Amino acid sequence: MPTDITGRLSLFDRVATHADRFASRAWFFATCVLLVVVWAPSYFLFGSVDTWQLIINTVTTIVTFLLVALLQNTQKRADDAVQHKLNAIAEGLAGLMSHHAGERMDLAECRAELRAAVGLEDRESA
Repeated sequence: MPTDITGRLSLFDRVATHADRFASRAWFFATCVLLVVVWAPSYFLFGSVDTWQLIINTVTTIVTFLLVALLQNTQKRADDAVQHKLNAIAEGLAGLMSHHAGERMDLAECRAELRAAVGLEDRESA
């Protein structure tokens, strides 16, 4: 079982969680669409196509770069939590199989295969 999973989140993890909630809302997408809609006719305000493209490219690149970093953090924590839960289920199932195995070799073999498949160590109960 992973022992490095705690209930406390660091400041960065909390910021990443808020960014995930913020970016996953429909109104965030609508704001992005609105940005493009406002940007498109701004072509006539700038004398150069290069300036016009540079503005949207810079804004979208910065937002994408930051969101990818933050959302990757959130995804990793979610994956770690799922793995932790799966390990707990596998360990509980292996314990249940051990309890009911008794002399039944088929359950003992299945238990050993389950523990090997998910990488659980055999431990003595304290």
